[in-house]
Amino acid sequence: MGICLLISAVCFLVGLLRDRAVLNTQLIRLHVVANSDADADQLVKLRVRDAVMDSIRQDLAGIADVESAKAYLQENLPKIRKIADLALETAGFSEKTSVTLCRESFDTRHYDTFSLPAGIYESLRIVIGEGAGRNWWCVAFPTLCIPASGAGFREAAQTGGFSEALTDTLQNGTDCEIRFFLLDALGNLERKLFPE
Repeated sequence: MGICLLISAVCFLVGLLRDRAVLNTQLIRLHVVANSDADADQLVKLRVRDAVMDSIRQDLAGIADVESAKAYLQENLPKIRKIADLALETAGFSEKTSVTLCRESFDTRHYDTFSLPAGIYESLRIVIGEGAGRNWWCVAFPTLCIPASGAGFREAAQTGGFSEALTDTLQNGTDCEIRFFLLDALGNLERKLFPE
């Protein structure tokens, strides 16, 4: 009986570490930082987000792996910046953006249809002007920013190579609270050991 429990615990731990590795290596988050916390700056941040996602969503949906997605984003950083700057200009703002592909530390984040544990993730980072305002983030690859339903999230997650267990955990099913807590704890530990 004790050996069976030990084997089960080891299998659970191996699966947990594998899922943490998938989160660390198979996601690219979109992070948009507003110029300030002023209402107008917060609203235009969302316009920039929408313009950028509209421009890259279809291309990213046709990409099968994260390395190709990173290469696509890296190659298109100037184009993405032009799109973001045009969204600002169209809205009557004079600020410019900086756009980078980098590794960033993220807190735990709960969305409408899923949650992401804390950790260090690859990020398409767009900073508007001074970058002193509240930010907005989601997952650009696999494209999880705008799944309209739980089914939309599940399909995008599975396309992105997420295991069934990881998909269930991120959707915060009641059976997965401990698993999510452990993934989150591992991510927070990673953030403390390897600060950006």
